Amino acid sequence: MGKGMKAGKKPKSRPAGGFGGGGNMQKQLQQAQAMQRQIEQLQAELEEKEFTATAGGGAISVVANGAKEIKSLTIDKEVVDPDDVEMLQDLIVAAVNEVMRQVEEASESAMSSITGGLNIPGMM
Repeated sequence: MGKGMKAGKKPKSRPAGGFGGGGNMQKQLQQAQAMQRQIEQLQAELEEKEFTATAGGGAISVVANGAKEIKSLTIDKEVVDPDDVEMLQDLIVAAVNEVMRQVEEASESAMSSITGGLNIPGMM
């Protein structure tokens, strides 16, 4: 106990901001809420954005949105060979994987611009 203090008595003054840093905690909460609003706006914008990928020199084209939904798939007639269905399947898989990679990259890049590179679980 400090000089001049008696048992059971509390000190007359507290350090600035209180013991728990209440003022600072409120500011952090406001910043987190603002960040959450920015993330929600970003997610809405990404869901509207379209991404396109091709495979086989443009023979297969896939368009997806930021919500990772395939919006269209175009297949050039010249790559449709009943004797080589496997090649067509491989081209489709390659184009779909590429468009999903683009969506993920755009999402991570946008999130990083808001969070400053912090990995926040449950975001995006």
